[in-house]
Amino acid sequence: MASGGRRYLRAFVGGFFVAVPVTVTALDRLAYVARVEGASMQPSLNPEGGSDCDVVLLNRWSVRNYEVRRGDIVSVMSPKNPQQKIIKRVIGLEGDFIRTLSYKNRYVRVPDGHFWIEGDHHGHSLDSNSFGPVSVGLLHGRASHIIWPPNRWQRIEASLPADRGPLDTEEEEE
Repeated sequence: MASGGRRYLRAFVGGFFVAVPVTVTALDRLAYVARVEGASMQPSLNPEGGSDCDVVLLNRWSVRNYEVRRGDIVSVMSPKNPQQKIIKRVIGLEGDFIRTLSYKNRYVRVPDGHFWIEGDHHGHSLDSNSFGPVSVGLLHGRASHIIWPPNRWQRIEASLPADRGPLDTEEEEE
């Protein structure tokens, strides 16, 4: 009986030491949970402000090829502080012309391999208007769902604010 118990324990421990790293690796590749702090994405995220922070599910698998769409809310490594991840909305993709809000140039063409991100709460956001276009290599994940608090459970759809987005080339020529 004692040897059977040891065999069971050995199998359990062996399975545990295989399952945990495989699970952690899979979750790191597929999805990630992040707490959204601050006012930069209000009213889309953290609409109430205060201590009630939204928690979002970041889909890492969907950005494995660095593909994002205008209007996506994404997590990126901060160009100013590589130890910090920031969550912002994609306003423009490579090749787009953007009318900036407070960047050193009034108009910017987003270079190849980059995108333009902004917080929804202008003036309360450290975003591309502060540091310029962001390399797609800094992309960490796409926010797909709000998972906390329970009364805010919802899928996050890509959408651009009415007054933001790339300029039409026809508008530029006028």
